[in-house]
Amino acid sequence: MDIKQRLLQSENKPISCIEMHTCGEPTRIIIDGYPDLHGTLLEQRAEAKTKYDHIRERVLLEPRGHYDMYGAILRARTELTVSGEAHIGVLFMTNDGYSTMCGHATIALGRFLVDTHDLRIFPRRNEIKYDPHTRYAVVNLHAPCGLLRVTVPTNEDGSASDPQRPVSFVSVPSFAPGINTTIPIPTHLRWSELHDDRAEVQAAFAYGGAFYCIVKATELGFANGLKAVNLEALNCATRGLKSAVLDNPNLTHHYKHSTEPEMSFLYGVIVTDNMNVEDEAVSGSELGVCYFAAEEIDRSPTGSGVAARAALAYREDTRAVNQSWAYHSLVSRLGIGPPFIGTIIGPAMNDKNPREDDGSSSTSEDMGVRVKVEGQAYYTGFSTYSVEKEDPLGDSGFAFRNLSV
Repeated sequence: MDIKQRLLQSENKPISCIEMHTCGEPTRIIIDGYPDLHGTLLEQRAEAKTKYDHIRERVLLEPRGHYDMYGAILRARTELTVSGEAHIGVLFMTNDGYSTMCGHATIALGRFLVDTHDLRIFPRRNEIKYDPHTRYAVVNLHAPCGLLRVTVPTNEDGSASDPQRPVSFVSVPSFAPGINTTIPIPTHLRWSELHDDRAEVQAAFAYGGAFYCIVKATELGFANGLKAVNLEALNCATRGLKSAVLDNPNLTHHYKHSTEPEMSFLYGVIVTDNMNVEDEAVSGSELGVCYFAAEEIDRSPTGSGVAARAALAYREDTRAVNQSWAYHSLVSRLGIGPPFIGTIIGPAMNDKNPREDDGSSSTSEDMGVRVKVEGQAYYTGFSTYSVEKEDPLGDSGFAFRNLSV
């Protein structure tokens, strides 16, 4: 028996994955070896948390992964696949848990779900329809935040994706519950760039499938914005800001979803800066750095963050319907990958202009919009992860930076 056969017969079933990246941000897609989950997609998410979190740690963290790894678990059966609204479901994994939405992974999954013809992985693959004239296929993906319509460019017969053209998805309703919000910063949470004894910063809160606190780099005290920024210093500042938000009960309503309690948590902090890039295809551009989950840094422009930022711009009356915007990350700014393009395609709730106050009561969700986000993803390989029963690490993983020495 060779080494591979012995590992495949381990009592801990090996986990097989497809590896992809979107603008440098990884997506490790589990395609085999994950235990079955039960109930609705949110109930499956809860079961993954309570019973199988060691598998998330095994697949994403060291020694098989790293602190900024990202993962996806395909779920063939959810309440929306049963009803016929979705072709397949997905759970998203981070360094500390299970996010409710992920744009960069959705873009990667769009390509993979068109490319695979293995019905064990994607039982409804043959239900995917494509338009031979436009050469686009549509995949309805059930994410924890809701249903996503993913449009994937294909080859001539629709049998495979076309890597030369971008994938796009239409977000769940996105909205901005807090604009020009004053956030007090207690003394013990302040960072060195917050000069002149400043005790507060101005920021905004927006939702694009997950809640973000959105703040300008200059507002955090970085005079040069995100140009040649010190990431360690920025990490310190965003950590202090996020803690100041979470510790302040007066701010919780800014990241509370009125109908989905599972969505009511602050997922990340996005630091933004102006960026002057002339491109006839878009109306403007900006730069951003997203710190999400347990201080993971997104290499991509963050798809759910793009939807949130577009909704914020719409509420601030600085962005119009059908006006496209380029969202750059630190990676795409260097030309390593293309930016994400975000376009507001219309109000989410009704046809009237949500900025018009008719005197009736409304919430920020009533002023939501649908945002189309597009970007490009590529394959980087495939992998199978096993566990030897003699390994003292066990069937889990660890984060080196969190070890106490």
